[in-house]
Amino acid sequence: MKDDFYNILGIDKSASASDIKKAYRKKAIAYHPDKNPDDPSAEEKFKKAAEAYEVLSDANKKARYDQYGHQAFEGGGFGGGGGMNMDDIFSQFGDIFGGGGFGGGFGGNAGRRTVKGSNLRIRVKLTLEEIANGVEKKIKVKRKKVAVGTTFNTCSTCNGSGQVMKIQNTILGRMQTSATCSTCGGAGQSVAKKPANADAQGMLSTEETVSIKIPAGVVDGMQLKVSGKGNDAPGNGISGDLLVAIEEIPHDSLQREGDNLHHDMYISFSEAALGTSKEIDTVTGRVRIPIESGVQSGKILRLRRKGIPSINGYGTGDLLVHVNVWTPKTLDKEQKEFFEKMSEDAHFQPKPEEEDKSFFEKVKDMFS
Repeated sequence: MKDDFYNILGIDKSASASDIKKAYRKKAIAYHPDKNPDDPSAEEKFKKAAEAYEVLSDANKKARYDQYGHQAFEGGGFGGGGGMNMDDIFSQFGDIFGGGGFGGGFGGNAGRRTVKGSNLRIRVKLTLEEIANGVEKKIKVKRKKVAVGTTFNTCSTCNGSGQVMKIQNTILGRMQTSATCSTCGGAGQSVAKKPANADAQGMLSTEETVSIKIPAGVVDGMQLKVSGKGNDAPGNGISGDLLVAIEEIPHDSLQREGDNLHHDMYISFSEAALGTSKEIDTVTGRVRIPIESGVQSGKILRLRRKGIPSINGYGTGDLLVHVNVWTPKTLDKEQKEFFEKMSEDAHFQPKPEEEDKSFFEKVKDMFS
């Protein structure tokens, strides 16, 4: 059987609205969990007091309770009961404590909330070499900062809480809600003094050079955060962040695939037959690689650890060089006679079975 609401608050039925409010405030202070960290029953007593106050502080609910007792609210007729949690209590009954008498309460609902300035977003273009090696960029950013000489007073509208309470009459009774204070924007403070060139919130638009350290291995579209380099918050709040979106500049001869890079190398018939060496670009500089005689078009040469470092620290990718034997589209008379003569030569006959492995086996080996 549930305890009598009047007994919970320690009052009788003739108590006035003011007496009910005072009694609840007294109980709430006495049983507040912050004041009773070693008493597990304190929170339950605190909730019961809040439940009793929710009914007895409403004239309609009180009349129904006086006539029918707890049966008047069976089936969830009021917002308390077993489903009530501490955040619910502070959001619904915060006015009892004068806007946060417990210095923050639960979840920050009962005290002044900290306001954070707005974030800024910029886009930084990086070459493949910068991505592979990591880079530090110095970027000019336009951001709002609290002007020197600006002072603040506690907001008179919300008394420094940053929120205002509204009570509405509904079919279920009075409902109390909170909203961000329109006067101070939730900062809990208003401008007392500011320079003439500052805006209404005491802010100035400034240009600042921000140093951004970009780690190796970032990918196109990735977003990095530079804490505290966004706009300042009014009322001495916390500065917002600078969000940096990465944009990868396409490379002239290298294509990226995850942490691996690809390069298409073109060689002539004679180079393929005789063997050669070619100099190519990598993200760490140019390198010369040997091409063995008799190389086939489609062969893939793997240069280990010449790709992009993993952003997650899983090593460095490879550079895969795709060999393409270029077939001439036009031949002069002498060249044509040569290839006609060689067309029946055994050395010019395709013999894929003589290859050690098929193309697909080679590709599989590269990723094993």
